[in-house]
Amino acid sequence: MPDNKVVLNYDGKSFEYPIVESTIGDRGIDISKLRDQTGLITLDLGYKNTGATLSDITYLDGDNGELYYRGYPIEQIAEKSNFSEVMYLLLHGELPNKDQFAKFEGGIKNYNFVADEMKKILDVFPRSAHPMGVLSSLTSALTAFNPKAVNVNSKEEMDHAAEMLLAKFSHLCAWTYRKKLGLPINHGDNSLNYVENFYKMCFRRPNIEFELDPVVVGALDKLLILHADHEQNCSTSTVRMVGSAHTGLFASVSAGISALWGPLHGGANQAVIEMLEMIEQDGGDVAKYVEKAKNKDDNFRLMGFGHRVYKNFDPRATIIKKAADDILNSLGIEDKALDIAMQLERVALEDEYFVSRKLYPNVDFYSGIIYRALGIPTEMFTVMFALGRLPGWISQWKEMRLHNDPIGRPRQVYQGAQKRDYVDLSAR
Repeated sequence: MPDNKVVLNYDGKSFEYPIVESTIGDRGIDISKLRDQTGLITLDLGYKNTGATLSDITYLDGDNGELYYRGYPIEQIAEKSNFSEVMYLLLHGELPNKDQFAKFEGGIKNYNFVADEMKKILDVFPRSAHPMGVLSSLTSALTAFNPKAVNVNSKEEMDHAAEMLLAKFSHLCAWTYRKKLGLPINHGDNSLNYVENFYKMCFRRPNIEFELDPVVVGALDKLLILHADHEQNCSTSTVRMVGSAHTGLFASVSAGISALWGPLHGGANQAVIEMLEMIEQDGGDVAKYVEKAKNKDDNFRLMGFGHRVYKNFDPRATIIKKAADDILNSLGIEDKALDIAMQLERVALEDEYFVSRKLYPNVDFYSGIIYRALGIPTEMFTVMFALGRLPGWISQWKEMRLHNDPIGRPRQVYQGAQKRDYVDLSAR
């Protein structure tokens, strides 16, 4: 029988703290009374050992390379499901039946437009603006056009808010892409599913008959599924933290976008391509950079290999590798940077240095390759990531509000100056 409490001996006294059970994975120690009882707080830089919430959405086991959405292994979801169904699963906790799925898709299509005034906001940004800055601003601006606060006690209002943001966010991502390329914006097409609609809004060229490429649509669908949620990461925790102040859904997601922007988070796939381009510009000598990566005294690091959480392999990378191979074979692309990527992949899978350290290509490596192959500008990669992560953000925000989680208010261990008296400028 596992212990159901932890005993802390401090200052001649004993204090008991209960164990919080999990269905699978890490159990927790409930230290909510620690400061009141002992005057102590915990210090956990980066919150690597701290559970900030109780959640039913996503389970991640980095040691064994497992990722579950609502209990379903990511391998099964990626193979058998589609992004629209995954959105429903994350938001509602169960896979939909046919009627539920049709109603959900219909609800999103009801909001498959964006107010004309939003175009004026988009026009203000120069083409040189980073797409993530544009996307964050546009998402925040949605609040002005949808000012009514979501009644978290109303399932109907929560569902409508989720469907509205899912629909309109895909427009904002597509418009951001078109702005970057200097192309006129496209509007939604309700005859298409969610991913097809987004694909058309992004890639339809003026005065050219548009045709959906099933290989591309399939790859995008897989990528969005694999990015849909990933437990309590930096951007998700940001959405929850902002939302804990009872901040609205749109503003909370806008904050999450800003967190995702960072190169240590969502910007990792952009960093992969920038690394490949650097190697290409330096003559394309892959062996040289492999040796630099092995040299502990060299600051160079191979981007897109290994993972902070997954200690063996990233299960998402195994899935998306096939999609990347399909894209490259289907499109017949000749690209030196992508050739370098394939050489690095072979090294990482065969070289003892990388194999022994489990530095396998991760999802950022393969997603960067796919986006590059599709001709998506490097700065747009994180926007694509954000579109995939959106249902996870909404689900986490919704869960946090329904659980009535308290406002986030971390403590600190202060190490600054002790109390001292002010000295007048003339006397200093």
